[in-house]
Amino acid sequence: MKSVHDMGVAELASALKSRAVSSREATQGLLARITAHEKLGAFLHVDAEGALARADAADAALARGNAGPLTGVPIAHKDIYVTADMPTTAGSRILAGYRSPFDATVVAKLNAAGTVALGKLNCDEFAMGSANENSAFGPAHNPWDVSRVPGGSSGGSAVAVAARLAPATTGTDTGGSIRQPASFTGITGIKPTYGVCSRYGMIAFASSLDQAGPMARSAEDCALLLSAMSGFDERDATSVQQPPQDFHAQMLAAREGISAGKPLAGLRVGLPKEFFPAGLSADVNTAVRAGLAELEKLGATLVDVSLPRTELAIPVYYIIAPAEASSNLSRFDGVKFGHRAAQYDDLLDMYKKTRAEGFGPEVKRRIMIGSYVLSHGYYDAYYLQAQKLRRMIADDFQQCFTQCDLIAGPVAPTVAWAAGTGADDPTQAYLADIFTLPGSLAGLPGMSVPVGLGEGGMPVGLQLIGNYFKEGQLLHAAHALQQATDWHQRAPAGF
Repeated sequence: MKSVHDMGVAELASALKSRAVSSREATQGLLARITAHEKLGAFLHVDAEGALARADAADAALARGNAGPLTGVPIAHKDIYVTADMPTTAGSRILAGYRSPFDATVVAKLNAAGTVALGKLNCDEFAMGSANENSAFGPAHNPWDVSRVPGGSSGGSAVAVAARLAPATTGTDTGGSIRQPASFTGITGIKPTYGVCSRYGMIAFASSLDQAGPMARSAEDCALLLSAMSGFDERDATSVQQPPQDFHAQMLAAREGISAGKPLAGLRVGLPKEFFPAGLSADVNTAVRAGLAELEKLGATLVDVSLPRTELAIPVYYIIAPAEASSNLSRFDGVKFGHRAAQYDDLLDMYKKTRAEGFGPEVKRRIMIGSYVLSHGYYDAYYLQAQKLRRMIADDFQQCFTQCDLIAGPVAPTVAWAAGTGADDPTQAYLADIFTLPGSLAGLPGMSVPVGLGEGGMPVGLQLIGNYFKEGQLLHAAHALQQATDWHQRAPAGF
């Protein structure tokens, strides 16, 4: 039998159900690996005692025979989700020592599904970043090459899966923060349609963009996690009112009536010319084209389409997201929770010093940008215009979906870059989000699927984007691709 850390969610769940391994054994093995690879910086908090207690409860449920598909499977949570039994920091010093009185809905749903939470994962401060270098507690390191970034903001989540510290993790995606780190670390990640997963208990960055999603080895693993995470939540005003979804069943059902050799027969995959510009790295282009060729072999038809406002996604996003962040982060003032400056003269001075000490440079930068574009005299010129363009970007996608079923292209223009590269020019990291931002602004589901290796032996992901609520179709296409290739099974050397 494989080592526990080499098993994905589906494989481990099967081993647990057959009693070939216990949840306690699996949990103990992964806790040992987390300790051994602490220098990767993936975890901000490890709850060994709590994890073993949850594992014992899962083993009892498995012994009774009333366990669900995820019972006993160890996972870990991005530290942007509040948890009652573990501290929550959102990667920021301003929340040092904070413990929530409740669990985020996503956490609660996964707990109810019987998963075993190992701990909380490193992330860019308040999910603001593309490299996981903005965390107040130090960066996470890419296990494929520790001198490179793992992507962000869900960098710790990606590292934990890629380094085999956990079979799956939760992440959040505001402008690509699940898809980009998944691509950089050779794993699979999906951002569902905006509103499919509750945002209740997810510390807000940009409320109209933030969305929860799973990160795991394979599309099948992601489908199992997403089924448990999703569903309507009356406590979240942006939660979509629809019945619970079994994305794993949808993924498998999509194959019915199709010949075994051509599981994607009839699927039209659109290739926006704007996703393949002259500036796209040759190694990324080669790997992505190889992935597209595999889709063709599986029966899909490639169709040329256009998303003409792709370049506008960067200025639109970096007006809307900071504007919403400046509003959301106003609650962190030192009065109610988290860090408070030790010395101050009056209330206003306490606000200023607390925020100056607690927020990192990238968070301060985005708060200032957001406050500026929302200020009197500039709201109409910037924020309102950005919202109009956002609608146009969404309309471009709908025009494409009249010609195709899915849209495909690279996740990022390059493979993971060297750590520290963007320290002097943060806008370089902003430009790296060019292919993920349009889908986020439109609220569409998207995912990253490993399709090869590029420069320096670093992973490359293929981005697949579906129409609203077409997660099942997305997962089916990714699963078919992974049945024909083994890129998602490859581990970095030493892990």
